Amino acid sequence: MPNIKSAIKRVKTNDKRRALNASQKSALRTVVKAADSALANNEVDTAKAAFAAASKKLDKAVTKGLIHKNAAARKKSRLAKKLNALTKQA
Repeated sequence: MPNIKSAIKRVKTNDKRRALNASQKSALRTVVKAADSALANNEVDTAKAAFAAASKKLDKAVTKGLIHKNAAARKKSRLAKKLNALTKQA
């Protein structure tokens, strides 16, 4: 544990930020998994709603600096590709 006041504050803020980032990243993964499972189960309406939610969450994660913009674009692209294949099939 540091002795300097500013270093003590840094440790506290880093702990808070780490906890917040972990919860936000977990929520992001949950939404993406929900979209993926809806696509896997061939549920068109559910998949569309889940894709919209995942897309929004991914964009928000990029603006917060949680994930890289290319990673978000890649995930969105893969989900969209699956959704398009599902809608063509149905």
